[in-house]
Amino acid sequence: MKFVAFARSKQGTGASRRLRHTGRAPGIVFGGATEPATIELDHNALWFALQKEAFHSSILDMELDGKTEKVLLRDVQYHPFKQQVLHVDFQRVDERTRLRKRVPLHFVNEAESPAVKTDKCLINHVTNEIEIECLATNLPEFISVDLGHLTKGQSVHASELKLDAGIKVVTHGRGDATLATVVEPKEEVIVDAAAAAAPAEEADKGKKGK
Repeated sequence: MKFVAFARSKQGTGASRRLRHTGRAPGIVFGGATEPATIELDHNALWFALQKEAFHSSILDMELDGKTEKVLLRDVQYHPFKQQVLHVDFQRVDERTRLRKRVPLHFVNEAESPAVKTDKCLINHVTNEIEIECLATNLPEFISVDLGHLTKGQSVHASELKLDAGIKVVTHGRGDATLATVVEPKEEVIVDAAAAAAPAEEADKGKKGK
């Protein structure tokens, strides 16, 4: 994805507030061999870009001062209740940049799994993203999780993901993370109202007879 940024000369809280009133959003670009650069972006264009999954999880082409740089979205600050971006951070990347990033999981073939198709179970998505470590040039936009083989009682774990060479899951020492589990349907117990009432009526008759 490509977006356009503009150099920002004025800094500070007051300058950023005035900038937002003009329909722009302040930001910063850091990393690489050059110094961090303060930037501004068209707020509406940025807002719509942020609605796209790829803008959060893939390498972006940023055009700034007539030059295009490879960057990665690192942080977004939103207004507490308005649909407004307060600040955005980007990191410059190249083929030597190694990074850690959370990427979305796309679950596929769920309806075709024996667990759903045959056993009428449900599949619970425990998490919708996972943290990985890789070179910036190898960063995937998303990772597919194939659920087509699942049967009743099974789960899918991070160790089962099919990742490209050079990409590894970051566990933070928590072991093999569970991504999805099969949930068996609850059995509905239908109680016959007349049959349920009979013991109560017999009990009442017994009390009256005493």
